Order: sequence, then C-alpha cells, then structure tokens
Amino acid sequence: MTRPAAPDPVVCLASMSPRRRELLAQIGVPHTVVAAHADESLLPREAPADYVARLARLKAVTVRERGEALPVLAADTTVVLEGSVFGKPADRADGLAMLAALSGRTHEVLTAVALATGRGVALRVNCSSVRFRDIGRAESEAYWETGEPRDKAGGYAVQGYGAVFIAALSGSYSGVMGLPLFETAELLRGAGIRCWIGASP
Repeated sequence: MTRPAAPDPVVCLASMSPRRRELLAQIGVPHTVVAAHADESLLPREAPADYVARLARLKAVTVRERGEALPVLAADTTVVLEGSVFGKPADRADGLAMLAALSGRTHEVLTAVALATGRGVALRVNCSSVRFRDIGRAESEAYWETGEPRDKAGGYAVQGYGAVFIAALSGSYSGVMGLPLFETAELLRGAGIRCWIGASP
C-alpha cells in the first residue's frame, strides 16, 4: 500500500522552534523551515508589544529578503511582568530569578506573528494572561535541572513540565506556546493560503 504524497509546502517558517512547527502542522499547513538569526536585543524604552512586533517582522523580512519565494511566517514571544520583559534566561541564576519573580503572580505573554509576502508584511499581536501558583526555591531548582527552561521566554514551557505552575490561563494557549493559531490562520487566509491542507474531505 502506497502512502499519499505529502503536500507541497505553502509557507516558510522562519523559526527553528519545534513547538512552532508542531502548531503549524496542527492546523494542516505544510511548510519548510529556515532560521532567521535576528538580533533579539530589546531597544531602550521599547514597549513590550512593540518589541515582539518588531522582531516578528524583522525575522519574516530577513528570510524573505534572502530570496525565499514562499510567504514567510515568523513569530516572537516574550513574558511581561509589570512592564518588564522576561526573555530567555541568560543562565541558571537568571532562570531562578525569573521563576521567583513570577511565583504567585499574574503575568502577560505577548506573541507577535508576521507574514511576509510579495505584497508586504501583515502582523498580529496576541496577549494572554497567565497566573502562577507559589513556587518554592527547591522546586525552581529542580525544574531548572530538567533543562526545559533554558531556551524559553520567561524561563518556563506551558506545554511541558512548567504546566504544573500554571493556576490559570486566559487567552491563547497556542500563543503562550509561541504561535497563536487564531491570528496565524487569519494572516494566512488574508494571503489566500488555506489551512487543513491534505485533510480528508
């Protein structure tokens, strides 16, 4: 028995994140992957929403300008607590400090998604609210040792071990993961790209 041929890619994902690949596959969008390698430094006095929007746009445009023919989809996620941006932890001490700051409090997760085509760049920003339960020092240290927090904005993963810290989530679960699917589907639809490609009728 022969398997049906895989659908041809319809977008290029400017991210090496396996979570974003999984989310895009979840809504049936065949894609290729290219790393953007953008400078993710926060600019002086840059607002968090402007920061993620700028980076998502930069990543999409960077890959598109390298000659990518497919529409380029890019995203950027950050955690925000009382106006302060929490990116990926620089080291163990930074990761533990992030968890201590988030413990027992509510923070925002901002994810911007951009789609660059021959007609320009379309952009959406999703904002979700996440409340953590109290987290003790020993538990934070044990979580760091799992290796999971090292490359995650805010030092935790909603889809992984870090889920045990989350008392409440209001907004987009996929947005907190790193690719808000509602906004992504809107951008794709606006560019004439459909979801559920390869799905049975």
